[in-house]
Amino acid sequence: MGPLKPNFIELIVGLVIFLAVFASLAMVLLPRINRTLAEREEATTGTLERAEAIESQALRVRAEYQAELSAARQEASRIRQAAHEEGVALLAAVRSEGQKVREDMVAAAGVQLEADRVIAEAELREHVLSLATVLAGRIIGEPLTDVDRARAVADAFFAGAEADSDS
Repeated sequence: MGPLKPNFIELIVGLVIFLAVFASLAMVLLPRINRTLAEREEATTGTLERAEAIESQALRVRAEYQAELSAARQEASRIRQAAHEEGVALLAAVRSEGQKVREDMVAAAGVQLEADRVIAEAELREHVLSLATVLAGRIIGEPLTDVDRARAVADAFFAGAEADSDS
């Protein structure tokens, strides 16, 4: 018979066997294949969703970290500024205190110098008086023993000399 004229019984038997195999495949194998494909699709989609969730969480954590880092930088800047201002104020206070101490020391030194000058002047007057008395005694040829009178003459001389220097 040939391909152009098939045997009708063989054709029916082949068709029945084909339908039986097709039905068994459609009823048994195809649902398993569809279930496996669905599971793979679900696993892929679930993994992708989990990855997206993890990525969004990582982005959120990164944003929080950036915010905390920015806040820490601002706090550090504020602390540096406060320390700088405190240092400037402390330096000004130390300078002021140093200036005051210097002025006190200069004033005390001035008072001490004036006191030393007065003492030196008094000692010098006494020394000049004793030298003048000795010299006057040598000029006269006899020692001068009246110290009170010599002191009065010297005081009058020094008072006149001070009056002349003030004018």
